[in-house]
Amino acid sequence: MARRALTTTAAAFATAAALLLTACGGGDDSPSDDIKGAGQGAGSPSASASGSSSTDVERPDVSVPKDLDLVFDFEKPSDQDSAAALEDAANYIRALNHGITQQDPNDPAFQFYASGQAAQYAHSQIKEYVDGGWTLTGRDRYYDAGVSPGDESEKVKTVNVTFCEDQSKVFGREIKSKKVHRTKESLASYQKFTLLMTSMKDNPVWRAQRVTVEGKAAECQR
Repeated sequence: MARRALTTTAAAFATAAALLLTACGGGDDSPSDDIKGAGQGAGSPSASASGSSSTDVERPDVSVPKDLDLVFDFEKPSDQDSAAALEDAANYIRALNHGITQQDPNDPAFQFYASGQAAQYAHSQIKEYVDGGWTLTGRDRYYDAGVSPGDESEKVKTVNVTFCEDQSKVFGREIKSKKVHRTKESLASYQKFTLLMTSMKDNPVWRAQRVTVEGKAAECQR
């Protein structure tokens, strides 16, 4: 059982970035009010995230069980902002998977690393697993990352992040029976993520504002 692809046109993605920058430096930087408990965990996370280089802010736990191996084959960009944005894009993915394995659609971890549509996406994906009685097991690999700095306002910086996902070795597992449903590798095993990462200029944390997921991404199949 793989995460569902969510497609958005490039024009809509660019428009979202422009709106973010014109809304008083980013507007509301918290997850949507549609998510029960949104924002409650962001201010008081419990532990530092794996892979985080910043010691200026306390970050939430994004660990997953040992039977789920999240692999990020990313080359670190030389630009400091791009490197930080890519790192927190990975933390957004870790947080999404943390929510799935913890079976918590209102998990504070994804709310810390996301706002707006990206928080809605994480919430909906986690809820789908919880409602279906599923979790994940296996090896989930992310690779071929690309970054491109976006526009800046007086208060907000943006970076566009893309990467591929190979789900061919990660499988759905039923919570009650613990039965693993193995699937054969196919084009559907490959997805491409595009994230708009944003950061307030006085805050070291980068948060996903928008995410699109292209299913059956042939360019990622290698």
